Parts: sequence; C-alpha cells; structure tokens
Amino acid sequence: MNFTLGELMVAAAAREIRDGEVVFVGMRLPLIAFVVAKRTHAPNCVGLFENGVIRTKPAPELIYTMADPPNLLHATQCLDMMGVMGLLQSGRVDLGFLGAAEVDRCGNLNSTQVQGKNGLLRLPGSGGACDIASLARRFVAMIEHSPHRLPQRVSYITSPGNGDGKGFRRRAGLPRGGPAAIITTKAVLRFGEDGEAYLYSHHPGVSVDDVVGSTGWKLRVGDEVQETPVPSQGELRAIREYDTQGFWTS
Repeated sequence: MNFTLGELMVAAAAREIRDGEVVFVGMRLPLIAFVVAKRTHAPNCVGLFENGVIRTKPAPELIYTMADPPNLLHATQCLDMMGVMGLLQSGRVDLGFLGAAEVDRCGNLNSTQVQGKNGLLRLPGSGGACDIASLARRFVAMIEHSPHRLPQRVSYITSPGNGDGKGFRRRAGLPRGGPAAIITTKAVLRFGEDGEAYLYSHHPGVSVDDVVGSTGWKLRVGDEVQETPVPSQGELRAIREYDTQGFWTS
C-alpha cells in the first residue's frame, strides 16, 4: 500500500481523537485528521477553530485558512475567539493539536524565539496555543524530527507541557491536561509518569537508532516500542477524497 509521510502522520493524528470528544483542530495536517476521525472511528467528535467556528461535520471542501468560506458554511456555530476559548476555561475541550518551532523532552513548546545563524530569530508567538496547552484535557504536538526541533530544553517556553518534569503542572496551578504525544516525521513519542517523552513507535522505514540519533536528548525507548501502523484503506480514502490534490499531505 503506497502512502505519503503526510498521510501517515494524518492517520496517526486521527487515531488520537476519540468519539464524542471536543477537539481544537487547527490547520494543516490536524485539519485532515479531524476529517479522517469523523469518517472512520469518531463520528461524534466536534471540531473547534480559534476564530470561533464550531463544526460537527467537516467543511464541505478543503480549506486553506480557518476563515475560508467553506469553513463557515453549515457550521454549527460561528462565535468569536473569546467564545471558543471560554470552552477551554470551563474544561470542555478534550484535545488540542499544536505545532511549534521546538518541542523539548518534557513537551514544552516554543513558538516565540530561537537562536538562528544570524542571531536571535523572533517567531509569531503563541496565538491560542498557550491557552490550549494549559487548559485542554490533553494536547498533541506535530513537528519535524530533528535535533534542533527537538532539543533537551526549548529556548523559550511559549506553551507549557510538563515543565521540568513530574508534578510541574500541579505546582504551576494548571488544573488538568498536558502533552499526550508528539507526532513527528520519524516517530510517535508519548509521555511517562515522570513527565518525559519516550519512543512509542517509529515510522515504517525508520529505525529506532535513527529516531534516537535525530533527537536532541537521550531519548528513552519504550519497552514495547513498535512500528507506527500504516494508514488503513478507510483512512487513506478519507484523506484522498478530501485533500484531492495532496495540498497538505503530499
């Protein structure tokens, strides 16, 4: 069965969504993951977008920004940002998907600033990511797998994961949540009771040694590490019927 890396990552992300959950979808690959989950194992999940859109079914055609007209058509609600962020504060959001420039061993995210070749490079910043990381019941990060994108410690904590390890979120006054997984271009990482990421699965054609060697800290390998399951026929059909030209997944 032929599939792209993007399609594999979408399938892995879709499996993080459980039926009936309220999910901050975001854009790019998580957008397609929401579609796949709705059409396969989680028909009752609900999608939220930062601009205030709430959907109980995917947009009728592929969108490129969350404000595209197809995302407004037949939406369940079109609120403002405060409306959907209020759902986070009240504990009603189960899962959020996030991207970042860096994600460290404890799942902290940096989208504020990094040290570039020519000095300090300023990035767009948090947007709603800090709110999602702080208040959703769990979050999943998606990122390229390389040592500089997965450092031992992020250059700046824009959005909190597990801070410096076990117990951080309780000490910081965060009532729930934290990182559940990091889906990368090479693997899926999950988090142990100590708050640190470990290798859960490696993508087909990628060795454990390759994953470990491409990580910016001494990545712990799970006792039952496995190969990431390839997309099923149903998952691939859902992806390709929605992203027909492979805009997000090629």
